[in-house]
Amino acid sequence: MAAIDEFFRSSITALYTLYALAGIAVLVGFVFATRAFLRTFFNYHGTRIVTCPETEKYAAVEVDAPRAAVTRLFGTPELRLEDCSRWPERQNCPQDCILQIDLSPIGCSLRKMLTAWYKGKECAFCHRPFDEIQWLEHKPALLSPSGAIIEWNAILPEAIPDALATHKPVCSQCKIVETFRADHADLVTDRPWKH
Repeated sequence: MAAIDEFFRSSITALYTLYALAGIAVLVGFVFATRAFLRTFFNYHGTRIVTCPETEKYAAVEVDAPRAAVTRLFGTPELRLEDCSRWPERQNCPQDCILQIDLSPIGCSLRKMLTAWYKGKECAFCHRPFDEIQWLEHKPALLSPSGAIIEWNAILPEAIPDALATHKPVCSQCKIVETFRADHADLVTDRPWKH
């Protein structure tokens, strides 16, 4: 009887160990799958600027990031557009612009494009160099050739590459000061610095 009891205990222990190892393997697999899903989702999420193969003009597109993330779990992510600035008129296009997103080092991401553009530049007003851009808190702006300060949300995404060629960078602090100066000129007195 003692031998059967010992055999039963060792079988139960082996079974629990097997279940524990299987549970750990499932958990590790889930963690890796979740990591791959989230990395792919955030990599393809957001507005991108591409050159439309049909018109050879800039277009703003959005990749179907959830689809790309799910298909990444089974191999290479499948990219499809979720939105385009040329839609709904050209919604049935062959989406050949997807290749540009795959081939671009920054994936044509608008935010990455803007961050790279500001890097190494100085503010048009205070001449301080730009550090890392805090897009959620202190968004920089542009100074148009006419001298107006332009917020990013006032420019169509597909028009941004052309604006970058003609406008100057403005830091978030100077944007606030110069916008106040333009809106309330009667409240501002400029005094020259005395040395």
